[in-house]
Amino acid sequence: MKRFRLLLILGLSFCCQISFAKTYKGGITYNSYKGLVMAGYQGWHNAPDDGANRGWYHYKGKDGFRPGSTNVDFWPDVSEYPRVYQTEFTFDDGTPAYVQSAHDYSTVDTHFRWMKEYGLDGVFMQRFVGEIKNPSGKSHFNHVLASAMAAANKYSRAICVMYDLSGMRPGDENVLISDVQEVAKEHTLFHHEDNPSYLYHNGKPLIVVWGIGFNDHRRYGLNEGFKVIDALKSMGFSVMVGVPTYWRELRQDTEPDPRLHELIRKCDIVMPWFVGRYDEKGYVKFRNLINDDIKWAAENHVDYAPLCFPGFSWVNMHYPRETRPIPRNHGKFFKMQLDYCLSAGAEMLYIAMFDEIDEGTAIFKCAKRVPKPTPGSTFVPIDCDCGTDHYLVLAGNAAKILKNKKR
Repeated sequence: MKRFRLLLILGLSFCCQISFAKTYKGGITYNSYKGLVMAGYQGWHNAPDDGANRGWYHYKGKDGFRPGSTNVDFWPDVSEYPRVYQTEFTFDDGTPAYVQSAHDYSTVDTHFRWMKEYGLDGVFMQRFVGEIKNPSGKSHFNHVLASAMAAANKYSRAICVMYDLSGMRPGDENVLISDVQEVAKEHTLFHHEDNPSYLYHNGKPLIVVWGIGFNDHRRYGLNEGFKVIDALKSMGFSVMVGVPTYWRELRQDTEPDPRLHELIRKCDIVMPWFVGRYDEKGYVKFRNLINDDIKWAAENHVDYAPLCFPGFSWVNMHYPRETRPIPRNHGKFFKMQLDYCLSAGAEMLYIAMFDEIDEGTAIFKCAKRVPKPTPGSTFVPIDCDCGTDHYLVLAGNAAKILKNKKR
């Protein structure tokens, strides 16, 4: 009898340790990126007491998160978040300023509700290899991803995992390969009926790998890129690869190695990185580049996802070094890119980014009323008269146009 009880206890203990795959209920099954407008989702802003034990992560500057020290240029509009956190910043009238944390499910739920309300089709959830290598980073991004999977299915939005290789070293490709296996099992990526909001493309679950082919002295290179892409394809994934702006011509920001084209041909979708490469005036000369990209992709049987961004600013991040922001111009800069890509025949769009206030590319609701400025913490208010949701409106309108073109 004692032996039976011991076996029973051990058996129950083992069962309690099993991680059962999650199942979700969604109203839409996403079978292709074609016809969708999606944005990148960082999910990396933390606050003290949010449960992640990461402090003011991605808010703080060199001297913490306080007047004169911050990593962000835009201030979030926090009027709709159920839970917010008081900061040391104040407005001109002396009242305290608050921010949200991505670690809270209520924050993620609010974001996906906005996506549904404004018509943005969904987001690519960032997983930074440099973060998931350590327990704290992996715990936080696992938590945010779980929240996002639930919210995506709740609001019938598309969701896809994107690995950012920035900061990766040779050998870390094994971290990515192991992690994607865990994510696939945890969130039933290969059982579409159990996670209908997860984005499929060409009949397989889609994984994005961003950061291959750049010539900015990264520790990893094409060899690691081939290993990752080959592993993902062998597992049964379709793959979108994020590459430099001049990937096709192998110049400027791109390694001059023709093997990059061989790698891209192994993938299902190519997405070049345009953020910071042009302003409103300079965009004209990029139109021919986009046209030629679309032509190359069609000839090589790879789908093409052009990128659009609303503006750019990282003044506080690099203070006191002088930097040059790219103005939003009341949304005209963003709309110009959206309109051109749609007119050029793009079948899908990537927006950088949903919640990136560090580099000033966020399209989510940012504040018109910002904390009072000090050197090192001067915030950019939304410069339009259409409300803090102006960029969500523009993204949603582009999604409607793209769907009408597809019919």
